[in-house]
Amino acid sequence: MSNILKPVSGKYSHLIVILSIFTAFILFSCENTSNSNKNHLVFRYNEHKNIGSLDPAFAKDNADNWAINQLFNGLVQMDENLNVQPCIAKSWSISEDALTYTFSLRNDVKFHHHELFGNDSTRTVKANDFEYSFNRLLDKKIASPGSWTLNKVASFTALNDTTFQIRLKQAFPAFLGLLTMKYCSVVPKEIVEHYNADFRSHPIGTGPFKFKRWEENLKLVFRKNTQYFETDSNGQQLPYLEAVAITFLPDKQSEFLQFAQGNIDFVSGLDASYKDEILTASGTLRSLYETEVNMIRGPYLNTEYLAFFMETDLPEIQSEILRKAINYGFDRKKMMTYLRNGIGIPAYGGFIPKGLPGHDNTIGFNFQPENAKQLVQQFKTETGITNPEITITTTSNYLSFCEYIQRELQKIGISVNVDVIPAATLKDAKANGKLDIFRASWVADYPDAENYLSLYYSKNFAPDGPNYTHFKDELFDQWYEEAFTITDTKKREQLYTKMDSLVMAKTPVIPLFYDEVLRFTRKQISGLGINPINMLDLKRVKKTKD
Repeated sequence: MSNILKPVSGKYSHLIVILSIFTAFILFSCENTSNSNKNHLVFRYNEHKNIGSLDPAFAKDNADNWAINQLFNGLVQMDENLNVQPCIAKSWSISEDALTYTFSLRNDVKFHHHELFGNDSTRTVKANDFEYSFNRLLDKKIASPGSWTLNKVASFTALNDTTFQIRLKQAFPAFLGLLTMKYCSVVPKEIVEHYNADFRSHPIGTGPFKFKRWEENLKLVFRKNTQYFETDSNGQQLPYLEAVAITFLPDKQSEFLQFAQGNIDFVSGLDASYKDEILTASGTLRSLYETEVNMIRGPYLNTEYLAFFMETDLPEIQSEILRKAINYGFDRKKMMTYLRNGIGIPAYGGFIPKGLPGHDNTIGFNFQPENAKQLVQQFKTETGITNPEITITTTSNYLSFCEYIQRELQKIGISVNVDVIPAATLKDAKANGKLDIFRASWVADYPDAENYLSLYYSKNFAPDGPNYTHFKDELFDQWYEEAFTITDTKKREQLYTKMDSLVMAKTPVIPLFYDEVLRFTRKQISGLGINPINMLDLKRVKKTKD
């Protein structure tokens, strides 16, 4: 296949000259990443957000997590269906009171080679490595943003070389899901304590790829770990690829052009700069790209929404009637078609997103303009307010959504102002109760609906917790606490749905849409897959020659 996929449309042509030198750099670098006859085994992608650290204790966002996931492993891992699977722990048991987790470790997992390990340049992972890694996560001197993952842990200890035990303060059914987070990866004490803070750029883990070199803001290279412990269903050792090459073009438009020209293998997500170039309004690939590009899409554990601050004195916000009118008053499907080319799922269910157990598509609001008008009229009659008015605060990225809602709500009799502020300002203002209505999103920290419902538990009021709306309901709180005691998965999911239904009935939020993971790959790429937490896993990826 040629390097240029198809003639690129005119709006991109001005970038070609600018990027030609960058393209040459990629091709030159990849020649040095692997032997020329193995170049088709190098997976290339761009990280426009940059990477802050390769230390799993600081894996705070997708950019870091995607890279760290290639280098490190934990006790357990998540499959594409959100099921917890063995990793370094080959099995585990949970006590009857659901407080004690005992993990049996594999005895064939080795750290990547490093001279500090001595004669063999490596060593086997033991249970005390997890004890060290967890203590490091909790070390206040380290100040890891992932320390919260162990908040419910009372103690942990290595019982012997291959047995690691964790005891919880209280039962927490989602605990295994928490352990799949990259924060909980195992790291070697002797290497970490040699590099200290510089471990961020000298990572040694157990993952399918090992660190090769990092020119910050320019290029990051991983090579195949030939001692990796996992195999495929046929017994073939993973990974299949020889190397991973990551570049750092800072904008999505340039990244897309590199993909269109065949210089990178993968693009994630849909950006306004190229959404109409590659997709039709209904969300299908344009014919220009059909023969040489694959599109993968699926549910993403991310709910985009508008939130009401329930402790405001504003009558429009205090009125459950008007909050319901707003929920009924705009067409979510139309919004997704025109503003997102059909990517994203209109939020007709509750706050729990589609793809997560506990979601119910019948408990939310659909478009009912006449019902919305009647509710607005009822509000006017009961309050004497003839011109209800609200202000939605958002960032520039979501201005188009808020302007769409503004136009739709004006049709049902509600005046809407849209206030655009910087993201950092919005984050601070919503945490401190300074905004009446604000746009927000919630991406799952771990794949359990409790993570979403925690936003409505009264003891989690912001700024000390994630309850930004200051929603409070005694029955909800009772159910929330009860959920921690239920170990039967199906019963817990049913309770989650009841809780979400109660939230929708009280309307402290307006769910807009459940996001989708969207991936574009070259046709030569297979095995990439997709998952609702949008983790990048390259160990089963194959790449054929052009």
